[in-house]
Amino acid sequence: MSGSGPGPAPTITTKVPARLDRLPWSRWHWMIVIGLGTVWILDGLEVTVVGAIAGRIAEDGSGLDISDAQITGVAAALYVAGACSGALFFGRLTDRYGRKKLFLITLSVYLAATALTAVSFTAWWFFLFRFLTGFGIGGEYAAINSAIDELIPSKYRGRVDLIINGSYWLGAMGGALLSVLALNTDLFPKDIGWRLTFALGVVLGLVILLVRRHVPESPRWMLIHGRAKDAERLVDEVEHEVEQDIGRPLPDPAGEMTVHQRGTIGFGEIARTVFRVYPRRATLGFALFVGQAFLYNAITFGFGSILVTFFDVPTGSTGYYFAVIAAGNFLGPLLLGRLFDTWGRRPMIAGTYILSGLLLFATAALFGAGVLTATTMTLCWCVVLFFASAGASSAYLTVSEIFPMETRAMSIAFFYAIGTAAGGISGPLVFAGLTESGDVTEAALAFCIGAALMVIAGVVAFFFAVAAEGRSLEDIATPLSAQPSDARSGSGRGPTTPAV
Repeated sequence: MSGSGPGPAPTITTKVPARLDRLPWSRWHWMIVIGLGTVWILDGLEVTVVGAIAGRIAEDGSGLDISDAQITGVAAALYVAGACSGALFFGRLTDRYGRKKLFLITLSVYLAATALTAVSFTAWWFFLFRFLTGFGIGGEYAAINSAIDELIPSKYRGRVDLIINGSYWLGAMGGALLSVLALNTDLFPKDIGWRLTFALGVVLGLVILLVRRHVPESPRWMLIHGRAKDAERLVDEVEHEVEQDIGRPLPDPAGEMTVHQRGTIGFGEIARTVFRVYPRRATLGFALFVGQAFLYNAITFGFGSILVTFFDVPTGSTGYYFAVIAAGNFLGPLLLGRLFDTWGRRPMIAGTYILSGLLLFATAALFGAGVLTATTMTLCWCVVLFFASAGASSAYLTVSEIFPMETRAMSIAFFYAIGTAAGGISGPLVFAGLTESGDVTEAALAFCIGAALMVIAGVVAFFFAVAAEGRSLEDIATPLSAQPSDARSGSGRGPTTPAV
């Protein structure tokens, strides 16, 4: 590393990004994945459990005077609002104060809010802490995706990000099965079982927090924020640990970059970068998040009522069907994730979006024709969501890697907020009447709306997706702090290049 200039914001030349990207997979990377990625399991558990136990909480004797409609309506909307606002609030702080501080804070917010939800004694208390739980979870998305992509080598970044985001469905599967157990009054009284489901989330969160304490700050973030020596020292330690694991010296890093260290980036510069310098990438992010949000709401928002209304499935048994759907969702990113790094981002993103949309069109046709049973309908959903889940996970990967480092967390937060708002606000407004009307044609129409938006997003990806596989983050989008004449070698496009 070299530096110049006596001021508080010197210009430095470093190989830290190249050194991180050329690392082989090691135990250190597993620690990153476990410490940061497992929070998605909590999110899936949280959302699924609340939906599944809503009826029990609303019953007399639950210890809480609240209606089913208030839980699935007001409380769900507040959770979504909390997630959107938390993503934007903590996303800004993540870019400003660092990844590690914020992913410790956001998890702590989630833990405290979930614990206080478990002891709810009145509706307003339940509403308040559902909002704050969402606030913490929304912040997690920005802080965690930023840290993961900046710490994982470029060779593995795609598959790791997809599997981590897809692990949400492990939590959903666990939540569905846990709800069946919690609703069993032979095991737990009405006023205890639902509280224990929230308490389990707290226990899991505490375990994750213990592991997360050992996850370091992103060296890439430190480089730009005046902590170059700390970044070099951290990478030295990681390289030493990895060399001990593999039993041989690491190859020399290829490439270096020169950056002008700086403090915070204003909202104006972030907006100009995302929407004026990279308008095609912004369009891509918007299309991917809205498309997956509507497809998922077309299926998951009304899945319980569809099973009950059209297939006479008992309400207490819908959790088993949802567990099967959740398994299909997790297997998609798990089995297809590697192809996003080998076959490439563009064919896989476009392919998973378009194929899942077409399969949902086919499911809608079969459902409308009355040839499906509860079992075959669930299997159709599984196939659709196998591909859709890989595509939806790639949306988070895409917006976290195609914009400059200084804007990364805010970019994730912004597009996540759009997708969450579209799915959690617009989606239910559109699909509620269609899926609950008892009319087969209207329910099939809900599927078709979600399918159409997913296919459109896939077409946008076909033309606008960035070939990011195997490339360093600095090559995909040159940091705003990079010196144009000395930027890291490669084909990255910085703020002075044509808008893409």
